[in-house]
Amino acid sequence: MMPPTEVVCLIVAVLLLASVFASKLSHKIGIPALLFFLFIGWLVGAVGGISLNNPAIAKFIGDFALIFILFSGGLGTEWNAIQPVLGKGLSLSTLGVFITTLLLGTFAWFILGSFDSFLIGVKGISFPEGLLLAAIVSSTDAAAVFSVLRSSHLGLKGNLQPLLELESGSNDPMAVLLTTTLINIITGTNTSPINVGISLVMQLVIGAAVGYGAGLALVWAINRLNLNPQGLYPVATIALVLLTYSATTFLGGNGFLAVYIAGVVKGNRPFIYQDTIISFHDGVAWLMQIIMFLTLGLLFVPYQTELYSVASVAAIISLFLMFVARPISVFVSLAWTKMPFREKLLIAWVGLRGSVPIVLATFPLAVGMAQAGEIFTIVSFIVVTSVLIQGFSLATVARWLDLALDD
Repeated sequence: MMPPTEVVCLIVAVLLLASVFASKLSHKIGIPALLFFLFIGWLVGAVGGISLNNPAIAKFIGDFALIFILFSGGLGTEWNAIQPVLGKGLSLSTLGVFITTLLLGTFAWFILGSFDSFLIGVKGISFPEGLLLAAIVSSTDAAAVFSVLRSSHLGLKGNLQPLLELESGSNDPMAVLLTTTLINIITGTNTSPINVGISLVMQLVIGAAVGYGAGLALVWAINRLNLNPQGLYPVATIALVLLTYSATTFLGGNGFLAVYIAGVVKGNRPFIYQDTIISFHDGVAWLMQIIMFLTLGLLFVPYQTELYSVASVAAIISLFLMFVARPISVFVSLAWTKMPFREKLLIAWVGLRGSVPIVLATFPLAVGMAQAGEIFTIVSFIVVTSVLIQGFSLATVARWLDLALDD
């Protein structure tokens, strides 16, 4: 039986207001808002007795939210700023993601299957499952980095900021692509190496092509619709973004990559009511983040008992990611560049994990994979420790490397 409408409205209002004030608090103390959102969701579940036992619903909410978060991220990306670092950013978001996945996946497979105290399941996890865990946490969150820097009243020298923004925006679709591919391999949907390779290339090519075309179409349509009232323009944009994602996915491409590229293309071309539409989508992205993390916080409640059994191994995997896998992936990906060593070192340290890994951790849950609950718990632990350890030390490291700019 559904509760009365006024009760539902009250609960939603309290949760949204709590999230808004949590975001303001996070800006002051330098902790990314996602931790507060997760905590609020978990608190509602743990104390209020509300929990989410359907991973498929959480996955749907996460997917839907990511569409608008990535589009808004692309919309706010300035081409003139990222053009000088395009090669470096794409190298980090492709080669870097693959190296991180391979190194961390191998380590996770070894440690989760070789020691009785860390064993997951009866025989540990398979090598593809280790790679899956690594692929899930392979994307970075530039928003978390800049939230910490703003709270410290710091900027970054040179082209470091646009490089981190480009890496974060472009490695999210790569992480999604690797995660879905590995799930297909593990579940037996697609096991042929040739088919896997073709599928990866096709998803990238179709996603990029449709995204670019959709971005141009978005600008053309918005400038020629001649809508009245003006409030319909953001509504039309929402419809076209959803159409871009759906069409790309139906064609066999990566829909998340498509909406990000569509946002970049649209954001760097003039269109009517530009400031209004960009501000609207920024608000939508924030709302999506709040809803997504509150949902994931509720989802964590049924799996919180597993945290005690995996906390120690999750801490080891998290430290390996921060101190081994991420630095190696950065230095290898940027080996061809003439970037100073200290800039590479800072990039290696600021690989904070954020929203995308926790959303991707719901994918194995949704398909009913074995050990999916443990993977979800380990990923959540890695995200939290990454934000706390790297986040709190970021300003100190930037100053130590003489790469910080005081506001």
